[in-house]
Amino acid sequence: MSLRLHDSLTRQLKEIQPAQPDGVFRFYNCGPTVYAPAHIGNFRSFVVNDVIRRLLELEFGKDKVKHVRNLTDVDDKTIKRAREEGRPLAEVTKQWTDKFHADCAALNCLPPHVEPTATGHIKEQVDMIDVLMQKGNAYRAADGSVYFKVSSFDDYGKLSRVKERELQVGATLKVAAADADEKEDVSDFALWKAHKPDDGANAWDSPWGRGRPGWHIECSAMSKKHLGETIDLHTGGVDLLFPHHENEIAQSQCCNGTLFAHHWYHSEHLLVDGKKMSKSLGNLYTLDDLKAKGFSPMALRYALLASHPRKQQNFTLDSLHAAESALKSLRTFRAALGSQSGDATAFDPVRTALRDDLNTPGALGALFTIINRGPTGLDADAFDRTMFALGLSLAAVESPKAEIPSAITALADKRWAAKQAKDWAGADAFRKELTAAGWNMLDGKEGYKLEPVKK
Repeated sequence: MSLRLHDSLTRQLKEIQPAQPDGVFRFYNCGPTVYAPAHIGNFRSFVVNDVIRRLLELEFGKDKVKHVRNLTDVDDKTIKRAREEGRPLAEVTKQWTDKFHADCAALNCLPPHVEPTATGHIKEQVDMIDVLMQKGNAYRAADGSVYFKVSSFDDYGKLSRVKERELQVGATLKVAAADADEKEDVSDFALWKAHKPDDGANAWDSPWGRGRPGWHIECSAMSKKHLGETIDLHTGGVDLLFPHHENEIAQSQCCNGTLFAHHWYHSEHLLVDGKKMSKSLGNLYTLDDLKAKGFSPMALRYALLASHPRKQQNFTLDSLHAAESALKSLRTFRAALGSQSGDATAFDPVRTALRDDLNTPGALGALFTIINRGPTGLDADAFDRTMFALGLSLAAVESPKAEIPSAITALADKRWAAKQAKDWAGADAFRKELTAAGWNMLDGKEGYKLEPVKK
């Protein structure tokens, strides 16, 4: 069967094919804002996009897929972080770009063919804004900022159905005083932000004065530069559907006078222990957090694929234990296959499930149905192609030795010292602190060992 994905615009399953005569499939997904480490909710979307990329390569050939993923390296968050740390913006964003790349590599995500930055495409953004100004889709405010006029685009809201829910074009709503004097309408959004003192040195010249681009125009300009005016597929997390992707459509189609994207695909939110991730709840995990608990990046990748991408997923640490066990079974099976030739079609149900709206749990279920029958008569190369589609690296199944944070080591040293001094109450209190922090302390005759708590 052909590859079909749900289209967020039409709310229907649609076959995806390259639209251009050259047969190249043009694929854009929104990348991270590089001001902090990406969390596992972010990586659910990036892992899903990686499976899409792999399926596209299997469908059309590696040389017939062009994948672009941007880096947002200038916006309110990145500038705020640079200001707080007293460092240049470029230094801050490089630090977190490098970290993002390392995490992607650990999760076995293929790098995009092009990874443009917002700061590297200022001219392209200014050029698009200029066209929108000339066409009457944008206007300059008194402070030099430029806004897109939502009322000038009749199709605004079709992707997110926002008009049916909440958008009130032309309505007189209470808005923040900072915007009230500048915007003509509450629904309009910034294309260019006039320089303010808090921006520091992070400003560029434009026909409207010094400033910086708005977040939404960045993706439109980078997509156009590297993929052309119309792309085959645009993806991202559901949190980007409105307003980001809605605004991309409006500004791109008004500027270019043609369809922006043939297909839209969005993955759903990741919950942790049934709750939305947040620092205040203490349930916001990064890849490093999970590695410190003794889990492998491949276990996280497997766990993130265990639920359908278009359904909310409830992540738990127990799901990582199950993932580690499943990966070990896969590795044992692969070892039993050796280099044997056999039935090359036996693994087709796995790829069929993936082609059917990226049904990853169905694909994993089909895979283990096959594995439970045993390796006799199966083809090793066909199994490897199946692993490629899922992006599961069986060489990275074993849990790495957990990196022990220095604060944990210091706490363990205090407990050991308390025990040697026969301060049993103190030693007990320190052990409870270690356990609460996710670590077991195993005492020996000459010293102790630390290992993550297995939940």
